[in-house]
Amino acid sequence: MLGATKGRKLVTAVTGSFPRPSWFVESLRGRPFRVAMGDSLYREQYLDALAAFLGEQERAGLDILTDGDARFDLEVGGRSWFFYALQRIGGIEGFRDTSEFLKFPGVRPGRILYEINEAYNPPAVTGKVSRGPLEYAAIWKTAQKMSERPVKFGTISATCMPAVLQNEYYRDDHELIMDLAAVQNEELKELAAAGCPVIQIEEPHHHYACIADPPPPESEIDFYTRALNREVEGVNAEIWVHTCWGNPNQQAIFWDRPSYERALPYLLQLNCDVLTLECASTGGRDLPLLGRYKTDKKIGIGVISHTQTTVEPPEVVARLIRKALEYVPPERLVITTDCGFGREGLSRRIALYKCIALVEGANLVRRELGLPEVPIRAADPRFALRLA
Repeated sequence: MLGATKGRKLVTAVTGSFPRPSWFVESLRGRPFRVAMGDSLYREQYLDALAAFLGEQERAGLDILTDGDARFDLEVGGRSWFFYALQRIGGIEGFRDTSEFLKFPGVRPGRILYEINEAYNPPAVTGKVSRGPLEYAAIWKTAQKMSERPVKFGTISATCMPAVLQNEYYRDDHELIMDLAAVQNEELKELAAAGCPVIQIEEPHHHYACIADPPPPESEIDFYTRALNREVEGVNAEIWVHTCWGNPNQQAIFWDRPSYERALPYLLQLNCDVLTLECASTGGRDLPLLGRYKTDKKIGIGVISHTQTTVEPPEVVARLIRKALEYVPPERLVITTDCGFGREGLSRRIALYKCIALVEGANLVRRELGLPEVPIRAADPRFALRLA
């Protein structure tokens, strides 16, 4: 259900996470959000970090903001992206001394992905999963009251959760995923009812499954579609589905990014309003695929890389937007980042200037199309400390 982007062209946003401020040293450590907000130290640091994240995005000129995933603890390799939800869903407990992630090809001691992956000790599913204190609505409201601009809320997909779970209860992962989708659905409906304008479901398993060797049968991909559609069933908000090729500690899981070619027709079947694709890392290599399919969905293209520290020049951003416009009209094109900026991989300064470059690149194309440009206070020379 289009809302925040309805009738708007070349809307800008970022995926979600922002680098954690060095002074934000408190963490949830498994507590419910509202309980932790009764802790004076945590509350002060959380609210100050939230204000910093939102303020930097506003100064960069982004149309849709995020809370920077401020609820996630500072853990190795972004581990909290998985574990925030898993620590707060009933039927999941403890930890097991194993990690499926260590089975990735080429992952061995001496490689950064090994150090990241060995920290992902999975909790066990010991009973039927049930709704716990996820408190998405409370988290979103805390951010939205700080800004007049729409704040997007993102969460891990149910299809992704079993990757870090030891299933000791369900007959198979399909049963587990559908129950996780039902839990998420209850939470997301409450979030939408609270007024959240944009809800982002992150990393459905389609594109990863489609590059497996040997590839899974079509029925397996269809299952992932049914699971995600169950997750968002009856959720009255604008739904975004985010896809990328990995982001642990701002590391590329694949040096040469795979293609969306096999997955794209399945991803377009998802009940979402906006589908985001990683494009900056490949220079938009897969954009011509969009010309093969008819869809009413909006397409979000990543024009900023999360795995390189060099800030993209606005002209490079604009070039990628122009390439996307060959296949997607401006009223259906959303400009975003390949993935989040993480909590420990990039500096806050780099993340800010990447946001500025994103909007400056979009403004170059807006000017060419005769569209209104968005003011960027962070780039306004009136506020520079020194002028040449």
